[in-house]
Amino acid sequence: MNFTDTHTHLYLKHFNKDLSQMMQRSFDAGVNRFLLPNINSSTISDLLSLEKKYPTRCFPMMGLHPCYVSNNVEEEVNLVKSWHSKKNFIAVGEIGLDFYHDTSFAQEQRWAFKEQLILAKNLNLPVSIHSRNSFSEIISCFDELNFKKIKGVFHCFTGSANEATKIIKYGLKLGVGGVLTFKNSALEENITAVNLDDIVLETDSPYLAPEPFRGKRNESSYMQSVAKKLAKVFNRSIGDVSKITEKNVKLVFGI
Repeated sequence: MNFTDTHTHLYLKHFNKDLSQMMQRSFDAGVNRFLLPNINSSTISDLLSLEKKYPTRCFPMMGLHPCYVSNNVEEEVNLVKSWHSKKNFIAVGEIGLDFYHDTSFAQEQRWAFKEQLILAKNLNLPVSIHSRNSFSEIISCFDELNFKKIKGVFHCFTGSANEATKIIKYGLKLGVGGVLTFKNSALEENITAVNLDDIVLETDSPYLAPEPFRGKRNESSYMQSVAKKLAKVFNRSIGDVSKITEKNVKLVFGI
């Protein structure tokens, strides 16, 4: 069985001490490809260094994460555009809106999100969308741009059944990770509003480790726990989960 971790930050300092061992554990668990969303200008060097170290395994995205939007938002977005003009990336990401902790730069977040959605459309690239306390605003951005269909992934989906069905109507897949395994998580029930054809797997490493690793640093090898839980939720074999989610990865990202 083969799996693709469609959203993982393996280039961060959390993995500096044991990167090669962690990667081998992932390979041993059947996780063979890693899609790497960028955060901001400070992470680009480490992102590209990891791609260089594992060129057939690691596929970088380029984007500005909403939690890192501030007064220099135009400079950061212009840098994203510049990188896309000189190098091929697998997607525009991680982009979106996050109003959980702070709404000081809400207007700037919306501007950056829409600019990067337009960039992705112009380049015919998929997007990796981050949303926290901002679902309706995300949909509003789609509608303001008159985007009826969007290729990409709604990363770390934890919303309602109604939100799940609304997302896939735009053509997006749902990124499902460790939250699915949490006790008393509503996601187990809500995710059945869609089909396996609408889902891709992810970890968001080093964050949101699944059970039984919750509270520890997350890593891509732990994605097997998510795959097993997804198989149970849909009453399918883990082989089916591998086959279908890998087909979905190819549809979205072309790999």
